[in-house]
Amino acid sequence: MTKKKSISYSQFSQWDKCPYMWKLNYVDKLGSFTDNIYTLFGTSMHEVLQEYLRVMYSDSIKAADELYLEEQLEDRLKKNFLEIMKKNGGEEFCTKNDMVEFYEDGVRILDYFKKKRNQYFSKRGYELIGIETALGYELPKNIRFRGYIDLIIKDTVRNKIKIIDIKTSTMGWNKYQKADKHKTDQLLLYKQFYSKQHDIPMDRIEVEYFIVKRKLYENMDFPQKRIQTFIPANGTPSINKVNRRLELFMDDCFTDDGEYRDDHIYNKLPSKKNCRWCDFRDKPELCDKKGVKV
Repeated sequence: MTKKKSISYSQFSQWDKCPYMWKLNYVDKLGSFTDNIYTLFGTSMHEVLQEYLRVMYSDSIKAADELYLEEQLEDRLKKNFLEIMKKNGGEEFCTKNDMVEFYEDGVRILDYFKKKRNQYFSKRGYELIGIETALGYELPKNIRFRGYIDLIIKDTVRNKIKIIDIKTSTMGWNKYQKADKHKTDQLLLYKQFYSKQHDIPMDRIEVEYFIVKRKLYENMDFPQKRIQTFIPANGTPSINKVNRRLELFMDDCFTDDGEYRDDHIYNKLPSKKNCRWCDFRDKPELCDKKGVKV
């Protein structure tokens, strides 16, 4: 039996955006993803917010409020920066000015979070179930879906579970980003697989994106929030739609033994949005950005 292959939401989402980009990355193994200031900041902010909530739920709100979150953010940024540098062979991936700007943005987010925390997280009637909880579910074709859930909180009064995904964003999600299935479908799969993994009915599981914003619009006449929450449509019809695409992904890309299919025709789906973040956008020898089958 072939060793079981693991897939993540990011892998599925990449295929959904452009199957040819997925092929170059996973079948041909030509990708060379490197971290950047955005991923550095996202990881560090996740860790600081999660630590605050861990202390709040396991100890007390008072103990959490006494944490020096700004110092923690600075320490996490430095630590994660050095780890990425080591992984990159010592090559710098952002400037000192970038680090200062993102740190100052983070301080503003944390200041807002501490002042408004009770609008988003309450201790009375809630308990923390997990942080960075591993999620695994067996799929057909010798494939295992894997992921990590940022926060799981139980509403003990309503007997509900809430799965929360923390996102860092420059200015939050607008209506187009909220409608982007590549952003929102992650929690639909997490909800479904967590339900099956723990034998909890899906109607007892809620999902939410917790979005922190680095920047605010200038010259606005009304107060702006540094935090945005968004609950995507996550009922049975929405979950069925993402399931059909996941099944198509597995049929198109994997053999019955779970091997990548190298005999398949993978479509190129060039667009301004897809190509902007593609590893191969400046490599015409690998992709000519023409929307044809290859």
